[in-house]
Amino acid sequence: MEYLENYLFAANDYDTPDNVPHAFMDNLLLRSRWYFYWKNFGIFVRTGKCGQAGKLDAFMQTEFSNGNTRLLEAVGGKLHLRNLDNIKKLNGQPAVIVANHMSLLETALLHSVMRPRLDFTFVIKRSLFDVKYFGDIMRSLEAIAVDRVNPRDDFKAVLTEGKERLSRGKSIVLFPQATRSEMFIPENFNTIGIKLAKAAGVPVLPLALKTDFLGNGKLIRDMGPVHRKHEVYFEFGEPEMVTDSGKDLHERIISFIEDRLDKWYASEGRVRPKP
Repeated sequence: MEYLENYLFAANDYDTPDNVPHAFMDNLLLRSRWYFYWKNFGIFVRTGKCGQAGKLDAFMQTEFSNGNTRLLEAVGGKLHLRNLDNIKKLNGQPAVIVANHMSLLETALLHSVMRPRLDFTFVIKRSLFDVKYFGDIMRSLEAIAVDRVNPRDDFKAVLTEGKERLSRGKSIVLFPQATRSEMFIPENFNTIGIKLAKAAGVPVLPLALKTDFLGNGKLIRDMGPVHRKHEVYFEFGEPEMVTDSGKDLHERIISFIEDRLDKWYASEGRVRPKP
């Protein structure tokens, strides 16, 4: 896929520079969470309206997501990207991207990180299509809906619709944990991504991420604390085809994610949370 003119990350790796100016209004609001959420909500609404108008193309997806990347850095967040060239190794072929799931920041940033290199969509809970603006965005992306009531029905939906999207060159981002959590629990990391990739005959692209910069709220889950000292990481593994049952690949992806999380938490002088 050709790079878009507004793509921020042409190199293999990226680290937020030290000299990014801090947003004046964030300082004025005493670096509370409110400036971040105010600006982020504005980007969200504009993205949703663009989706409603049928104009949320690759350029606009990237442009709105770039706004979230710049916002993250303007309030003191540090973004680190690793091994973006592993996306290139797909040679334009669609893939199933399998990742852990921590916060809303992932969907806010992923188009900025990946979109010019790869067309993709998400698997989401069906009820989210009813959320104003978010549903418009997800419909524009042709997201796949699951109910999370009957695992067999969800698997059938992901397999059927996922194969159809993949056949058209659209990759699928899957969070096998289902719900976002700072804790990565291997037992909750299911194999649906592996099974979809095998059925569709496409590679799996592992993605380890750390996005606890945004916490999950206690009263309002989507408006948790902003942890400015918690740095943000995305690292892509090598794409692999599924062979045999895919069990070994699944275990390698789990090890890859746990290894990166341990390293990233240690770099901040913290221990990765575990159950």
